[in-house]
Amino acid sequence: MKIHILLVGKTEKQYLISAILEYLNRLKHYIAVEYKILPALKKTKNLSEEQQKNKEGKQILKNVKNDDILILLDEKGKEFSSVEFSNFIEKKMIGGTKNLVFVVGGPYGFSLDVYKKSNEKISLSRMTFSHQMVRLIFVEQLYRAMTILKGESYHHK
Repeated sequence: MKIHILLVGKTEKQYLISAILEYLNRLKHYIAVEYKILPALKKTKNLSEEQQKNKEGKQILKNVKNDDILILLDEKGKEFSSVEFSNFIEKKMIGGTKNLVFVVGGPYGFSLDVYKKSNEKISLSRMTFSHQMVRLIFVEQLYRAMTILKGESYHHK
């Protein structure tokens, strides 16, 4: 299985970029991971939130194949503990999933077309995090999930 992480817009803070790269590097020891940044929209001043979501949605869907499992990081998604999330990943691996695509959308969320195409939605917390922070939190949780599956000592119960 390969994990794809799609992000709308680049990470801006160097300290976040460094930490994200650290966890992506660690993840490569466990599973194939692709981290892809989709360009942020330009000249959005005259676009409504809905228009922005639709434009971003088209970019997202261009990067998703028909047989990919598309999972949106969405505040209204299912919440997991770290162990539950590792079990979720394991089930996808055992189930023969080839490509598991996680998407962090833009500031207004996802278009209706992206929601329709998605297979699942997950939430990292009932709290709200900046889109910049979500990237780091999510890759850390992926790494944690892999260490849990391998029975390593990174995660403490």
